[in-house]
Amino acid sequence: MAFCFDHMNINVLDLDRSIRFYADAFDLREMRRKEAADGSFTLVFLSDADGRFCIELTCLHDRKEPYELGDNETHLAFMTDDMEKAHARHEAMGCICFENHGMGIYFVEDPDGYWVEVIPPSE
Repeated sequence: MAFCFDHMNINVLDLDRSIRFYADAFDLREMRRKEAADGSFTLVFLSDADGRFCIELTCLHDRKEPYELGDNETHLAFMTDDMEKAHARHEAMGCICFENHGMGIYFVEDPDGYWVEVIPPSE
């Protein structure tokens, strides 16, 4: 028996805004979508070009108030082969919320307040 990561779920208030953010910030594209039979929610799975791992965006249609994210200690992380170019893109988008120059990483904040870490290739 073997296991592999498939996806991680985050709840979002505005599905279109979140899809645009992840497309613009990280080049993620919609892989599949599921609409609840009763119309209460939509699931959208986004992935990179490799398609080995997805972010599942869940939009509960009757939800109007922002989600409580606690201390925001849980986060997604994206590795990039060009930190300078990635940083410039995110800086232009105005979404960088924290930088750790000593570690060579930074975080961006998505439209719902989730933090996303950007890291250089593993050494």
